[in-house]
Amino acid sequence: MLPGGSASAQTAANYHASADRSGNYTVPGLTWERARTLRQDAGFSGQFRGRLYAQPLYWQPPGSSSGIVIVASESNTVAALDAENGRTVWTRYLGTPAPRAAFPCGNIDPLGITGTPVIDPANGTLYLDAMVLDASGPRHQLVALSLADGSIMPGWPIDLGEALRAIGQSFDSDVQNQRGALALLGHTLYVPYGGFFGDCGDYHGWVVGVPLGDPHRVIAWRTRGRGGGIWAPGGIASDGESLYVATGNTVGAAQWADGEAVFRLAPDLPHSGGKTDFFAPADWRRLDGRDADLGGTNPLPLTIESGRGAQRLLLALGKDRHAYLLDPLDLGGLGANVVAEPVAAYAIRTAPAAFPDGGAAVVAFQGRGAHCPAGQRGDLTVLRITGTPPAIATAWCGMMSGAGAPIVTTSDGRSDPVVWITGAEGDNRLHGFRGDTGEPLFTGQPLAGLRHFGTPLAAAGKLFVGADNRVYAFAPAP
Repeated sequence: MLPGGSASAQTAANYHASADRSGNYTVPGLTWERARTLRQDAGFSGQFRGRLYAQPLYWQPPGSSSGIVIVASESNTVAALDAENGRTVWTRYLGTPAPRAAFPCGNIDPLGITGTPVIDPANGTLYLDAMVLDASGPRHQLVALSLADGSIMPGWPIDLGEALRAIGQSFDSDVQNQRGALALLGHTLYVPYGGFFGDCGDYHGWVVGVPLGDPHRVIAWRTRGRGGGIWAPGGIASDGESLYVATGNTVGAAQWADGEAVFRLAPDLPHSGGKTDFFAPADWRRLDGRDADLGGTNPLPLTIESGRGAQRLLLALGKDRHAYLLDPLDLGGLGANVVAEPVAAYAIRTAPAAFPDGGAAVVAFQGRGAHCPAGQRGDLTVLRITGTPPAIATAWCGMMSGAGAPIVTTSDGRSDPVVWITGAEGDNRLHGFRGDTGEPLFTGQPLAGLRHFGTPLAAAGKLFVGADNRVYAFAPAP
């Protein structure tokens, strides 16, 4: 099975269902045949304010018979929508978002909440990063909201620049952006940062840790060189023990300075510098020059189960079109990997999703495959990864067009796998494919307002697709 398993229908507290970013949602009763009957729920209103890049989340309080879908937008609006009918339960406005003109580069206007928040089920709290504009300029604020009514929790928000200055670190919100998903491990919130589209200014890749019991005493790790942003929509992945991040290209680095890399970080965020704790391709300098970095997707922890026992692997997918299999306990340093294979015809971005299949892990990613079976040439590629020794093969490719990120639903964690993906900024349709063969099961009508990297959510027996100013809901026929 995959570390962390799959999200149940009762909660979806993280980007891609769980901290390992597997994207495997358990939806009891959603078999292959029922997936064919999926229909858009015309009675679901799902209205809120703002452009949407973050994945919606789902929360059902203990003892409650109903749940809420949480959306956080670029207008700095957070809304809780009734999962049954889409009506607004509560909404919270967090301050003026920053216009594109406030930054030296970028491609989102206005800029508010981009990275997917995270829910702490233990205390019913939502954590997020919002870019807020005030008289002093744009600044990152870390916010904690009660899921009961959207109120700001005591001791929050945290001005990130001020918190980092208090520990002797310099952080410039003018050139640091936050688009990767947030994560929780233990009692600490982790937030990744990168730069803006255009690589302007002296930005770095950052991971900031915020102890929930004392949120003003932050800890941090950052890349040594300029650049190396942590910008993948999946942000930080965790196997429950360590944190894994992928960095983008560095700018003007003569010697390797933490770019084009996968890092394993301990919860207190020290980094040993030893080769067991990082991987970078031997041709990192060439990748820097081509902007072909590893930072476009999050690392994905995998466990391959077979008769010989369980084998742990870490998958990294690059804009250089390669898939890298790594040993998560010994990443190997510069130029070391278990397997490196070209798997795509173009750059790989967004976030992969995975599910177990016998003695293999099946991984779906958005991107045109390099080795698709004859007649299959769409923007979805599915790999079959086996172990002992590790190997990568293309299983099938899905005929669709667009730049959404896939998820997987199963009826029990393994059975009836369906890969779901939107053709965001392409055909703009929701697609469902049988996970083992790639057989198309569902193709919806075009949807307005989808944004690239957008990720569906499976919860409460439905699929939810976030778009600008609204959430669409889909459900199988009764």
